[in-house]
Amino acid sequence: MPFRLLVLFGLLCALLPLHHGAPGPDGTAPDPAHYRERVKAMFYHAYDSYLENAFPYDELRPLTCDGHDTWGSFSLTLIDALDTLLILGNVSEFQRVVEVLQDNVDFDIDVNASVFETNIRVVGGLLSAHLLSKKAGVEVEAGWPCSGPLLRMAEEAARKLLPAFQTPTGMPYGTVNLLHGVNPGETPVTCTAGIGTFIVEFATLSSLTGDPVFEDVARVALMRLWESRSEIGLVGNHIDVLTGKWVAQDSGIGAGVDSYFEYLVKGAILLQDKKLMAMFLVSMPSSSFCFPQREYNKAIRNYTRFDDWYLWVQMYKGTVSMPVFQSLEAYWPGLQSLIGDIDNAMRTFLNYYTVWKQFGGLPEFYNIPQGYTVEKREGYPLRPELIESAMYLYRATGDPTLLELGRDAVESIEKISKVECGFATIKDLRDHKLDNRMESFFLAETVKYLYLLFDPTNFIHNNGSAFDAVMTPYGECILGAGGYIFNTEAHPIDPAALHCCQSLKEEQWEVEDLMREFYSLKRNRSRFQKKTVSSGPWQPPARPGTSSSENQDEARGKRPSRQKVPLLSCPSQPFTSKLALLGQVFLDSS
Repeated sequence: MPFRLLVLFGLLCALLPLHHGAPGPDGTAPDPAHYRERVKAMFYHAYDSYLENAFPYDELRPLTCDGHDTWGSFSLTLIDALDTLLILGNVSEFQRVVEVLQDNVDFDIDVNASVFETNIRVVGGLLSAHLLSKKAGVEVEAGWPCSGPLLRMAEEAARKLLPAFQTPTGMPYGTVNLLHGVNPGETPVTCTAGIGTFIVEFATLSSLTGDPVFEDVARVALMRLWESRSEIGLVGNHIDVLTGKWVAQDSGIGAGVDSYFEYLVKGAILLQDKKLMAMFLVSMPSSSFCFPQREYNKAIRNYTRFDDWYLWVQMYKGTVSMPVFQSLEAYWPGLQSLIGDIDNAMRTFLNYYTVWKQFGGLPEFYNIPQGYTVEKREGYPLRPELIESAMYLYRATGDPTLLELGRDAVESIEKISKVECGFATIKDLRDHKLDNRMESFFLAETVKYLYLLFDPTNFIHNNGSAFDAVMTPYGECILGAGGYIFNTEAHPIDPAALHCCQSLKEEQWEVEDLMREFYSLKRNRSRFQKKTVSSGPWQPPARPGTSSSENQDEARGKRPSRQKVPLLSCPSQPFTSKLALLGQVFLDSS
């Protein structure tokens, strides 16, 4: 079976449940249809409250029934909730919101915005909605998905972030002014996740628009982080983007680091990129001596994992610095499921689930030895990560325990957090005090993952039996066949879309080949006539984003691969052997 088809098959099949309606340990299982409707009611209670009380502000303040701007004055909750509307089946509201966003959102404003948050919530939300527009019945313009108003908005927002990447290291500042660029006094200290969480959105944007600058800057940032890891293969929490020096040397899988690892795996799957997966999964030698070391998954397992928990350690020594579990770490079992490590994922998930059952939610910090919350970190802002892992693992295993987590989440969020104007952040899980905020990710992620957990026939779970054939200016394109890649804000990206707008580049290469042939013949004729030795064949200027070696390959008639993988001096397991279906590893023996 061809490699690309094998990967696509793996992505699709890994989302199929093994069982439907399997009983739980007590003989009963949560009824998916019942909880699906409960989740839908939760969404509309929160969404309608935002529209009535907070729009056009970024987020709802549910205790005072008003709104406030938090991440840049983008009507952020509306952007974040847009693809959730379609997943819930509300095409008419999706269509209305698309028009509202086009008429009201402006990125040319004097606002200091988080580069990370703007990317995952705004750029990611707009890209996802753009790619889902046709499915939602929006009348798309000619050339879609390679053009469209939401795509242009996503591109405009992303261009506002590009000045942040203009540093000596290529790693971005954490904050940028959308009108003026990086402020002169901006701190150069950025968290690791704020550097390594761009490849999914930016590579998608480059593929759809044909402008390589977005993918290029994302790749440079990823490589600088990889090159900055310690001798034992760990990265710290914060780094100076001007000097490349680590400022915070605590290493773990949680806050400040989390989505960096997530994007190595998801970026590898989305782009079929062996090098990104090798950073996370495959041993890479450090010299001509075969030292299989320093890929992240092995380093994390060797130094931070204890009894299926993951602690924080010093990045250079591996000694424990904080024996705590952070709620943001609960994405890890879901990420492990994507690489087929189901057994370890389930064991860690069950550890995290015991914390949920203890408090009715996940506190921001949980002291593992003491078995209790950490002072001033007792809150639960309705985060999605444990529910996200439950959804991935349920698609892979069909284990009814995962539905039980979904049931517990619905019951506890409704009991503790529901107020007249939406759902409020839980300030303290010990006494259930509330805080006056409903983050936009509640509608983008928490509700979405809950709904998908209880909705096995949703189009997101498509097994490839249905698809749309779309004509683009570059030929026919297949979309909507499944295998969606969720960005870290749960905005689904259709991997097939990245191949819809590529023919233009192929045509450009063909023109360059013809020019090479012409000038090569002309130069050879000149050599024959003058009996002189030429300095070498003419070559057209390098295309943006390619190296001189890649252009030399093209001059020799070789078509460059999308990414170059350095040859390893030691034998390593091939990328194809890392594909997993329902937790079982398959080798590509074809």
